Amino acid sequence: MPEPQWLKSSFSEASGNNCVEIASTGSHVSLRESEDLRRIITTGPKAFRSLLVGIKADIVGIR
Repeated sequence: MPEPQWLKSSFSEASGNNCVEIASTGSHVSLRESEDLRRIITTGPKAFRSLLVGIKADIVGIR
């Protein structure tokens, strides 16, 4: 299996160590925090889309 292409927001700090990175394989979406690259959360596209909708609608709290 090829190594995922991790993407991060253009709003991330220049050092790159304070952001969430996202990779998609088409069938799965993976998330990791740049401070600990070993901890990866993987979910399906529908669940990820729901998370984004919840964040944008301020239903899912971000601290």
